[in-house]
Amino acid sequence: MADADADADVCAICLGAMVRGQAGFTAECSHAFHLRCISASVAHGNHDCPLCKAPWTVLPAVNAPLAPPSSSSSSSQQLVRRAYQDDEPTVPAQAAAENNGGSGAAAVVLRTHCEVPALARGAARENFAVLVHAKAPSSEAARASLDLVTVLDVSGSMAGSKLALLKRAMGFVMDNLGPADRLSVVSFSNNASRLIRLARMSDAGKAAAKQAVESLFTNGGTNIGEGLRVAADVLDCRRHMNAVASIMLLSDGQDTYNGADYITLVPPSLRGYNGAGVRPPAVHTFGFGTDHDAAAMHTIAEATGGTFSFIQNQAIVQDAFAQCIGGLLTVVVQEARIAVTCLHPGVRVREVKSGRYDSHVDADGRASSVDVGELYADEERRFLLLMDVPTAEDAEEVTGLLKVSCTYQDAATGQAATVDGDDAVVQRPVEATEVEPSMEVERERLRVAATEDMAAAREAADRGEHAEGGRILRRRLGAMKGSARAHKDLDCEELEDEMHDFIGLVEDRQQYQKFGHARILSGMSSHRNQRAATLGKPPGGRGGRGRGAAYATPAMKKMVDKSREQRQTAAAPAPQPKRKHGRGQQPDSKSGTGKRHKKH
Repeated sequence: MADADADADVCAICLGAMVRGQAGFTAECSHAFHLRCISASVAHGNHDCPLCKAPWTVLPAVNAPLAPPSSSSSSSQQLVRRAYQDDEPTVPAQAAAENNGGSGAAAVVLRTHCEVPALARGAARENFAVLVHAKAPSSEAARASLDLVTVLDVSGSMAGSKLALLKRAMGFVMDNLGPADRLSVVSFSNNASRLIRLARMSDAGKAAAKQAVESLFTNGGTNIGEGLRVAADVLDCRRHMNAVASIMLLSDGQDTYNGADYITLVPPSLRGYNGAGVRPPAVHTFGFGTDHDAAAMHTIAEATGGTFSFIQNQAIVQDAFAQCIGGLLTVVVQEARIAVTCLHPGVRVREVKSGRYDSHVDADGRASSVDVGELYADEERRFLLLMDVPTAEDAEEVTGLLKVSCTYQDAATGQAATVDGDDAVVQRPVEATEVEPSMEVERERLRVAATEDMAAAREAADRGEHAEGGRILRRRLGAMKGSARAHKDLDCEELEDEMHDFIGLVEDRQQYQKFGHARILSGMSSHRNQRAATLGKPPGGRGGRGRGAAYATPAMKKMVDKSREQRQTAAAPAPQPKRKHGRGQQPDSKSGTGKRHKKH
């Protein structure tokens, strides 16, 4: 799919010449068309050649105009579900495992940390903190195959370098998908189009997908909701399914079709478990540049369990995509659920600090759970449990607090597994003794409190109360600096740097409106998910990798490094050919010019 290259080409519909510079489409059946001639037919669901009736698996990137829905009624066109049932069959599990590598199943590691190792026998404590720490198997484990749908904004504002960078980033994504992974590409402006069916990324599949992406052009407005609806239909209508599924959504603008209620942008099938009890795929959103709607992109990610990344520097869009697929291509654990049971009859769980992950505490406080879901290879999750610990009996030397276990499904094999962690216990000496507090617990306390205050500061700034937002973050920063244990901890220092940067962004109204709002939402997304979302540091920032990058797994970091190396190689100037010197000439050491020597 490309612009027509020869004046001799003729459009098979209007019979007019297809001259250089006109948008054209050459189908798999070899018939060529002006894009303007074929666009209406494709936009209305006709995916066969109008001449020979051959079915097309690769479609032109068309965005037919769609009038905004009236306030009195919803657009019936927007509510039509597309019955996509042409996805390419998946690779059998055994062959997929060979393609994806890995050394077989490995277990989740589950640990507990008490805020202090000992309490005096006669002391009772409220809100005693226990940290539950889960870590997924390493990237050496076999991974599951991926079904990925990319939803790409091609509105008018994406013209020029933005579209060129996006095409290059998509090329990187395709190059790094395996032959057992499948990809579908959706573009949207006024309307949305599926450019390619969900197809395996074999050599032929990659070539077709790249051809489809190269055909993209920009025009029209921004209809994010329609793009997501097409993506949801692609996944909902699959005849075959890979174990892992996800959506990547990129937009640089404000949605102009769906109103201010951002949750309406998310199709119902992406918001919660379906009737068969299947967890919907996460939508990872990317705000491209400073003019996108950060609140909308954050809402979409939050509602679906995805992350929101703010790509302020447009040149690193490929790195942002690389970080995301570096995780998606290493999903090793699915449907993970941590269960907690109190051991001592007097212990009660009061609260679970679990971020965006759903948690439950039984009415009597004797048991609780956290719904973790998917984990990338080497990925970690930390959850704080606050509980009441009673006084101990006279002869009680140890009080058992919690028993923890994790049930999950191995993503590559589909087999269920259960692992037990070490029980959380505290020593009960007769008299209080000086004990060393847990740095693991202190670090998580500070991170949870900082994340909660980020949300409060953002809400204040959104109301126009920028000074109040700054005060909230300054108080939290002061409390962090007052923690003697955290003062020399690298992770805590990076969190302090992040808070410093956010204070400046919140207090300055102009900076907040331009990029502060998006940066804070992206930071909140990363902390609430405990998953890498942001890249680099903000302009004028204090440096450091930032907590968002600190969540990156080894595989994600490796994929980002690969992307950066590729970008640097592409940007490097071509080597100049060495100058050939004439006979009897030698290069001058200072000027590089040849000097002719006399013959004797």
